[in-house]
Amino acid sequence: MSNAKTLFHRRRQRNRKKLRKSDGERIRLSVHRSSKHIYAQIIDDKVGITLAAASSLDSDFKSSSSKTGDIAAATAVGALVAERAIGKGIKTVVFDRGGYIFHGRVKALAEAAREAGLKF
Repeated sequence: MSNAKTLFHRRRQRNRKKLRKSDGERIRLSVHRSSKHIYAQIIDDKVGITLAAASSLDSDFKSSSSKTGDIAAATAVGALVAERAIGKGIKTVVFDRGGYIFHGRVKALAEAAREAGLKF
């Protein structure tokens, strides 16, 4: 593994360990970003299932926007995942940024999810 990849995995594990240590009972909003797309999932770690998900590849998203890798796309995905979560009765989550810095697209997704009604 390259050094950058190793450091990314360390940051991700450190972040998830802190999330579980602080409050392992809540449901987790996990974010993954690539150079072209952004993905968000709401995961129940007790059961090991995904309760709600949204990404820039969804058909709901594709009809509203042409670009999939910018801050506007991340904002739309954050609002979409929050809408789906609230539709299933989930209001409080823990934000899992993975190994990504809370900046740019990750921050835009988090802020959009907060504005749409999720609490974290």
